[in-house]
Amino acid sequence: MDKFSCLSSTNYLEIFIRHFLNFQGKFCLLGTKACYKLHPKSTNFKPKTNVSNFQIMAVMRNNTILLASLLCLSDLFLASSSASASHFNTSVHEGFVECLNEKSLPNEPISELIYTPNNSSFSTILQTYIRNLRFNETTTRKPYLIITPTKISHIQSSILCAKRYGMLMKIRSGGHDYEGLSYVADSPFFILDLFNFKSIDLNMEEETAWVQVGAMIGEVLYGIYNKSKVHGFPNGVCPTVGIGGNFGGGGYGNMMRKHGLSVDHILDALIVDVNGRLLDRAAMGEDLFWAINGGGSASFGVVVSYKIHIVRVPPVVTVFNVKRTYAENATYLVRRWQEIAHKLDDDLFIRMIIDVVNDTTTDTPNAKTIRSAFFAMFLGDSERLLSVMNKSFPELGLKKSDCTEMNWAESVVYYTRFPAGTPVEALLDRKPQVLTHLKRKSDYLKKPMPIEGIEFIFKKMIEFETPVLTFNPYGGKMAEISPTAKPFPHRAGNIAKIQYATNWNQSGVHTAEHYLKVTNELFAYMTPYVSKNPREHFLNYRDLDIGINRNGKSKIKNYREGRVYGVKYFLKENFNRLVRIKTVVDPDNFFRNEQSIPVLP
Repeated sequence: MDKFSCLSSTNYLEIFIRHFLNFQGKFCLLGTKACYKLHPKSTNFKPKTNVSNFQIMAVMRNNTILLASLLCLSDLFLASSSASASHFNTSVHEGFVECLNEKSLPNEPISELIYTPNNSSFSTILQTYIRNLRFNETTTRKPYLIITPTKISHIQSSILCAKRYGMLMKIRSGGHDYEGLSYVADSPFFILDLFNFKSIDLNMEEETAWVQVGAMIGEVLYGIYNKSKVHGFPNGVCPTVGIGGNFGGGGYGNMMRKHGLSVDHILDALIVDVNGRLLDRAAMGEDLFWAINGGGSASFGVVVSYKIHIVRVPPVVTVFNVKRTYAENATYLVRRWQEIAHKLDDDLFIRMIIDVVNDTTTDTPNAKTIRSAFFAMFLGDSERLLSVMNKSFPELGLKKSDCTEMNWAESVVYYTRFPAGTPVEALLDRKPQVLTHLKRKSDYLKKPMPIEGIEFIFKKMIEFETPVLTFNPYGGKMAEISPTAKPFPHRAGNIAKIQYATNWNQSGVHTAEHYLKVTNELFAYMTPYVSKNPREHFLNYRDLDIGINRNGKSKIKNYREGRVYGVKYFLKENFNRLVRIKTVVDPDNFFRNEQSIPVLP
């Protein structure tokens, strides 16, 4: 039997070598073509001395002893963390690709769906679904390959081969994860990119549809609209968001006060589990089905498609976007909105957006002021809307001329802020209207902010200029559904979900640091006015500032790290159930990312 012994190492190198031995089974001497088969189970990694370099002795079958000294080990270790995929161990890369080809079915070959950095299309495939330019810098680590499956068997092979070679797999459907967790990692990884899984099979008689996870929200909504002008679905208004991520975190839109979340209308699903099995709801069981409906589905397997229930919508809806500046009593209107937005007619959804704009009422150069926009969609005509508003929110002073009637699909186009007159077919465009660097955070408002608190936040927003606050009202159907019905727990007791949004166009780490800093400072100043113990957050507004799981060897540490962010996204009861399910269906934590559900220690 071949032997391998490490004569000396530092702690971090021990981890580094263990990773490569456990997952690769070979060691290739630098600068040579000589590779030796290793047996990690018989390896002793206890360092005898504490030095910066290490020596390796390999005893080969011909009993020849080869002693290799690998100097400048720190340089080697740093190189393994560089943005270039070329530093990843060649033998593992080759073995993984060989495994994929071996497992692919004769009539469903996978070879043409594997993209490496040497492929001319690699950069295009990678960047097409990067929706946050903050993670498209030259310093961003790139995957060492991308797989773009078109068949279930390709997904199955990817999972089984990745398990065999210890590969970290990132699952991407639309690329809108705000922290880039579907296409970025701090260690070598590959992307399973599901953009080819985009079929939408509608059954209007049953009012259902099977929707694959690579379909975009806009494609689903247009597909429904193309079949019926009186049907719709309660998901988001950003048409380029992928269904996989949208449903994975809950999914919400302008009809949530009427119909709840997207996941409140899921009837069935297909998932490929860690053992490569394709399971529907009956086969996976109710626990796993519950978990993938808003619990971060990428922690449990590769969801392929969801069966949804389509809802009825009126033939006419009404929209408006009324803006008021600080001089136009914005402070009072913001306070009043917080008092009534969650109590309005269930057909009415008024989003409140607070930003900083130029002050045109003064001659002071570069003066800024606060603007509050009340951006609404009403499931009905303008006459009934005006009646509701005059009773419930007369302070806004809504007029008939502020209102525009249209059909429901057109309201999605309007809410996406396409130019006036844009046809509904724009929902089919997979390219976002705006592509920029961004940071998002979230909070939940449980009670109205005091006037002095609103004034204080306004002052800070003018100081920071860039961050925007968006308040999405709850109440209605959202308050009727149990917080444990789905992993998404933020139901009754919430006035609104708050989004912190900061966008910038300049590239570079230092520029990003500035915008991240001002966003985090505004978030900190909001602390007295939002939920507490825990400070709740929305999974689809991914935010690594609230906790990161490094997914190390210690299950205890992983669990503790996961609990930090887990209870904020899901609250205690739902998080504990998600952990129990994860422990059963993926006990070795194969499906993991920086904020995945951990297993029990």
